[in-house]
Amino acid sequence: MLQAELGEGRANALVRKALGTHYRAQGEAFRRTRRENDLGQAMASAFATYAREDALDYQVVEQSADSYAIDVTRCRYAEFYQELGEPDLGFLLVCSADFHVIEGFGSDVELARSQTIMQGAPRCDFRYKRSSD
Repeated sequence: MLQAELGEGRANALVRKALGTHYRAQGEAFRRTRRENDLGQAMASAFATYAREDALDYQVVEQSADSYAIDVTRCRYAEFYQELGEPDLGFLLVCSADFHVIEGFGSDVELARSQTIMQGAPRCDFRYKRSSD
């Protein structure tokens, strides 16, 4: 309904902005409560939380104090939105949040992801890295 009223682009930007503030605060709170300087440990803990109750199947590609790389090979969040016939909505509400959450971790942490299961790819490739600046 929001998209019908405002147009898809404008409605999605509005939702992304509103949720961005919430997810950024979640990232800040997670980092603050964990007090973990090891990025690999912090992200491993975060993904263990996101994967609860079989929500995600994933393989750790790399884990160190300054990086964490995983490939998600099955995503129940994506399955849910695909079953609804709404993968674009799922990407907006779920996948886009990943970048906002990592902003909350601090300006020294970056996320690169080139594909998502939600958008039809065989995996989601999460690559977290602490910048050297």
